Amino acid sequence: MRRAELLVLYFDGASRGNPGPASYGVWSPGGLADAKTLGATTNNVAEWRGFLAALDLALASGACDVEIRADSQLVLRQFSGEYRVKAPHLAGFLLEARRKARGIERLRVVHVPREENHEADALANRALDAACARR
Repeated sequence: MRRAELLVLYFDGASRGNPGPASYGVWSPGGLADAKTLGATTNNVAEWRGFLAALDLALASGACDVEIRADSQLVLRQFSGEYRVKAPHLAGFLLEARRKARGIERLRVVHVPREENHEADALANRALDAACARR
């Protein structure tokens, strides 16, 4: 059953070094959360992977009205078509995001200041801290 209420998700990507150990975090005030390490990659890849994870959470929730918020202007503007994807290794992420977005009845992407994205940022960094501690 599709849920009609608004689902708000925040995402962030993190990379310690560029490239370096990387992760993403996704968080919702409604209690959904996801964080994963990605191995060594760039911050842009980590941001895109965070966006894709947010789309996956939205699809899995069954929400039909979704707002995804992030401080990554690059990803949000590439997704909306304001910016071109110049790096060939990022083009596949855009195609995958657009495919997933078609499964959501109403989707908005919103840029927020970094201060408003602290929960997703903290999740991404905790995932990196845990991965580094295991080494």
